[in-house]
Amino acid sequence: MSEQRHILVVAHTGRVASLSAGVQVCRQLIAAGLAPVVSGDEYDDLLAAAPDLTPLRLLGADVATTELELVIVLGGDGTILRAAELARGCNAPLLGVNLGHVGFLAEAEREDLPATVVRALARDYTVEERLTLSVRVKFNDEVIWQSWALNDASVEKASRERSLEVAIEVDGRPLSTFGCDGVVMSTPTGSTAYSFSAGGPVVWPSVEALLMVPLSAHALFARPLVVGPDSSLAVELLERSVGSGVVWCDGRRTFDLPSGSRVVVRRSPIPVRLARLNMGPFTDRLVNKFELPVAGWRGPTGEETVRP
Repeated sequence: MSEQRHILVVAHTGRVASLSAGVQVCRQLIAAGLAPVVSGDEYDDLLAAAPDLTPLRLLGADVATTELELVIVLGGDGTILRAAELARGCNAPLLGVNLGHVGFLAEAEREDLPATVVRALARDYTVEERLTLSVRVKFNDEVIWQSWALNDASVEKASRERSLEVAIEVDGRPLSTFGCDGVVMSTPTGSTAYSFSAGGPVVWPSVEALLMVPLSAHALFARPLVVGPDSSLAVELLERSVGSGVVWCDGRRTFDLPSGSRVVVRRSPIPVRLARLNMGPFTDRLVNKFELPVAGWRGPTGEETVRP
């Protein structure tokens, strides 16, 4: 009896290009003898666009998350973050095909889609684990909300006209207090996202670290911080703060912060697994995705070349 394989297809079906790509991938998987798995949010859209996709199976009802072999993601980084949420806690890696703008987490582009599916079917990829964050909100020493993040957890002001008064903390010790628009706590994966926009450093994915980047802080000492992976970061919303706050995890999961609450971030024991088709240097990915100017570079020779 042949092995039953379950591949989840995640697409932004509200966009024509992504819906079309989703139909294409599902048809290619069906032609290979698989029944594609999709989420409830996308099941009806895909069937409406292509009634021949009757072999589709529904995630949760027909196939458990733990049964997934792979997740093929069609869209930009936001769609990949949603796919990571759907596959949280299982071993299935995410294979991203970029249909958005930058697509930092994606492994392939739209024109490579058929070949990407062929490689997925052949299991022709390597798996890279990315550090994630465990996020807890505490009030009077009680945990009142908890979540996780692949990119970042951000504490932000809830209203535009008000700033926050916060205390930042590293490893259980206070570091500084200041007024600000918020604070971003990021993984190396998220260092090219919100943290980057706020002036934080780019951290190579191979580096295990946590980042803290203040947003528009009114303070002399409000520089981005990089700490070890076993450290804890915290942002306390001071009771004297005029504005109210909110915490966001990857811009998807949110919670309103009462005055006096603390957002504590640590490394999560559950990583996100990414399927990699090309194990090229991260430097090349930065140059390609950000279209950085490298004209005139002659390059090192001999042993100076660093190989991955």
